Amino acid sequence: MPRDIPVGNGNLLLNFDSRYNLRDIYYPYVGQENQTVGDISHFGIWLEGTMAWSDSDIWDQRKMVYEAETLVTQVTLASSQLQLKLICRDVVDLARNVYIKKIELYDESGREREVRLFFHFDAHLMGNNVGDSAYFEPRYRAIIHYKNKRYFWLCGQSGNQIGLDEFSIGVKEVGGMEGTWRDAEDGRLGMNPVAQGSIDSTGMIKVQLPGNAEASAYFWLGAGENFDAVNETADLMARNSLERYISRTRNYWRLWVNKVVLEPDGLPVPLVNLYKNSLLILRTQIDNRGAIIAANDADIMLFGRDTYSYMWPRDGALVANALILAGYPDLAERFFNFCTEHLSKDGYLLHKYNPDGSIGSSWHAWTTSDYQLQLPIQEDETGLVLYALWQYYEKYRNLEYVQKIYRPLVLQAADFLASFRDERTKLPLPSHDLWEERRGILAFTVGAVWGGLMAAANFAEFFSEPEPALRYRQAATEIKQAAYQYLWDPERNRFSRMINFDKRHNLFRDSTIDSSLYGLFQFGMLSPTDPHVVATMEAVESRLWCKTEVGGVARYEDDYYYQISNDLQNVPGNPWFICTLWLAQWYIAKAKSREELGRARDLLNWVCDHALPSGSLAEQIHPYSNAPLSVSPLTWSHATYVTCIQEYLAKYRELDPSGLGGMI
Repeated sequence: MPRDIPVGNGNLLLNFDSRYNLRDIYYPYVGQENQTVGDISHFGIWLEGTMAWSDSDIWDQRKMVYEAETLVTQVTLASSQLQLKLICRDVVDLARNVYIKKIELYDESGREREVRLFFHFDAHLMGNNVGDSAYFEPRYRAIIHYKNKRYFWLCGQSGNQIGLDEFSIGVKEVGGMEGTWRDAEDGRLGMNPVAQGSIDSTGMIKVQLPGNAEASAYFWLGAGENFDAVNETADLMARNSLERYISRTRNYWRLWVNKVVLEPDGLPVPLVNLYKNSLLILRTQIDNRGAIIAANDADIMLFGRDTYSYMWPRDGALVANALILAGYPDLAERFFNFCTEHLSKDGYLLHKYNPDGSIGSSWHAWTTSDYQLQLPIQEDETGLVLYALWQYYEKYRNLEYVQKIYRPLVLQAADFLASFRDERTKLPLPSHDLWEERRGILAFTVGAVWGGLMAAANFAEFFSEPEPALRYRQAATEIKQAAYQYLWDPERNRFSRMINFDKRHNLFRDSTIDSSLYGLFQFGMLSPTDPHVVATMEAVESRLWCKTEVGGVARYEDDYYYQISNDLQNVPGNPWFICTLWLAQWYIAKAKSREELGRARDLLNWVCDHALPSGSLAEQIHPYSNAPLSVSPLTWSHATYVTCIQEYLAKYRELDPSGLGGMI
């Protein structure tokens, strides 16, 4: 189930699904240690004998959006049966690792009633359910969960009264026990004060709601790495208005997302709103120590007992590039620092990394079929980090920062890219593709490696090192020439997505039409108006556009990942946001008049029309129903949208309305 609304501060991240269930709590790293492992932590009310959890069908209306230009949610739950409406604000404080839920209650019955609010925490501290402990703290009337260096503090407030009115702590996932949320369904809690093992807890607060009037209450969940940290937070929460924390965080995000004023130049308001939403959602997926996480939707574990909660250097580089274009260089610098620290001594980056910098899980083998060493890498990941660093320098001219990482990152990585090539063809040696499904010499990888080498050559020239500059530029030139020679398929009149060589060094092609062929022009190797590129991209659009009411561009022909339809003529694969946006980037790059930007604008509108109401963009969508598929939100989807908007506006301003560039 997609995560419609994430909220976080770079240390603490919470995700809510489409039924407004709290599903993921990541702490202390974004993307590492899911303190709920994706299980549901329930929120609901009990009113006049009826229990209504947030995912209950008793709610006629369930609208999940953010307050404009913020990471403060505005979730509406309304029930005609209960004659009640709730508006919930979820927020993670900008500075303290505390989550606050404000519940505004609106009576529609005309009578005074008591409403009981319940918050359930399905704890799996440190990502498992072994050896957790929880107890009721009477001084604050709060529940404390702890294990090792992970502490969580659950409390509430109704009116001026701080603390839980009732609570329950108990065992779950043992002997058929579902958890303490079941204890709440009669409107009362058992008040068990302590438990250990596989446990959860539920807190309750009571609200007196006058007829045809409103009232409000709060729950909050603080996180820390020791008892003193959560105790300090508890003291602050007790002394200060919870509304103050919500207000300051709301103000912070509005200032942050408008740090660089976006001049829309005729872009429709929905596109601008999605741009801002994308920036905010991107920020929730970035750990404060530099790791940019691909996605934090834990439901993907059902696919292979693994997640997307890793930092792929490729995804991270393209996200960093989006942030650079949008005016957030500090976040990009943290990413480059992360890559510098974890670059191998031989100059390459591995498949993926955990947020703490340790090596992530991988299915890339270190051996060939005859058990000879092969590097389990994707060369584009190393190349794109250098490419993004050059974009950083081009925009901000911060040579002082680049100088710090020039030798440990730029030179070391570029030396590897220049040398890790086939002696005969001069192309990069085979590696895994960006889709991580095959190994060979990929067109996308070729374009990315070229972009990385050219960036390194430019930096070497700046630092007066002509020898490496010449070597990197020569390698890039040879790669470009070889791309025409080996990747171009004259019979099909388009580039091949991949080539390889057998043991006798005979070339064989994979000419499957693949949207990632856009990488041949996107990183500067070929012109978007090169006839070879034009023919290739026209084939991408013609063959990969989904011929359903949903539309959108598939990854490649007969894409099996989450495959929905076998009607490959009309549905070559599920539509992907990034692939559709890549087509838009081509239209932008080759436009010679504002009129020629029309198709790109149509594609941007397509993305906006198929986003979730919250603005969240999944990896892919159902070709018939538009339902999100795979993970949501996908950081890469949002980054590509931000990049595309920035490229569109830059090209729009560059072009004279007449298309003549001012030359009359």
